[in-house]
Amino acid sequence: MTTETGNLSRLEEEALAGLAAAGDEASLERWRAAWLGRQDGRVTVLLRGIREVPQEERAAYGAAVNALKGRLEAALEERRAALKRAELERLAREGALDVTLPGRPQPLGRLHPITRTLRDCLEAFKAMGFRVAEGPEVEWDRYNFDAARIPEDHPARDMWDTIWVNTLIDGKRRMLLRTHTTPNQIRVMERTPQPPVRVVVPGKCYRQEATDATHEWMLTQIEGLAVDEGVRMSDLKGVLYEWARAMFGSDRRIIFHHSYFPFVEPGVEMAIDCFICRGDGRQCHTCHGTGWIEILGAGMVHPEIIDNAGYDSSRVTGFAFGIGVERVAMLRWGIEDIRHFYSNDLRFLSQF
Repeated sequence: MTTETGNLSRLEEEALAGLAAAGDEASLERWRAAWLGRQDGRVTVLLRGIREVPQEERAAYGAAVNALKGRLEAALEERRAALKRAELERLAREGALDVTLPGRPQPLGRLHPITRTLRDCLEAFKAMGFRVAEGPEVEWDRYNFDAARIPEDHPARDMWDTIWVNTLIDGKRRMLLRTHTTPNQIRVMERTPQPPVRVVVPGKCYRQEATDATHEWMLTQIEGLAVDEGVRMSDLKGVLYEWARAMFGSDRRIIFHHSYFPFVEPGVEMAIDCFICRGDGRQCHTCHGTGWIEILGAGMVHPEIIDNAGYDSSRVTGFAFGIGVERVAMLRWGIEDIRHFYSNDLRFLSQF
């Protein structure tokens, strides 16, 4: 063994000992730079010094240095792989799951009670042949008021404190957040050249008014419309009774009494016995002492509206109704205050 070859053997032993002591990626990188680095690595220096070896030993010495470099590079990769395996084993050991433990329960979401009630109401009407049509919440006053027989000077406009969009057209506000879903009934009739029409129109409505146990400034409404030959008041009562039975069961008492709405003639209100006092009414803040909670308004569509839609009011008639979904939910679950629905209190909402 030549002196140079013996030196290579001692260098290899020293290098492998240093590699075995490297316990992380940073240590491996320092070892690589010290032994195999392109600038000052000890093996790299040996390769540069081959030309100084005597001619007769140069070929054998060069081959030995290159072989040493190959063995050290292979040893480096093996050591790096071993450290990675050890790290994975440590993570698996320390982060192991005990599969015998029960899993952590995840909170489950659910439909808001108003959304549930809205969908149940729509399903009841769909079962009776009504289709569902939605419309814009930001409306023109022509659809919200004028087409519903509520002109600018009509006192019925005082029934709603309207939220207007601050945009002037011809010096007047013409755009608003709809106060009811009647505008979409008008739009449906405009899109339907001739009867029959049988539709329910759900959606949010907005009124700038004070809130109490049974009133909110925002409400969810379902309005229904049926126009055809031979439609009568008895058909309206039959539809509403069937819907009430589907929503509340057969044990609730229901009454109709006359009321005024500009877009129907005659007009009626339908009320259900108070779920708190059961019709007694004494000192009940929910029904205000009446024993009844008004749940919807309805009536026969005014002939003027039928004519304005391009239909012949001498040949066809229709009925319409409007339901407050929040009040339906109150009646279904015995909620004393409508404001609970929108207070974002999970203790309340999680009960449904």
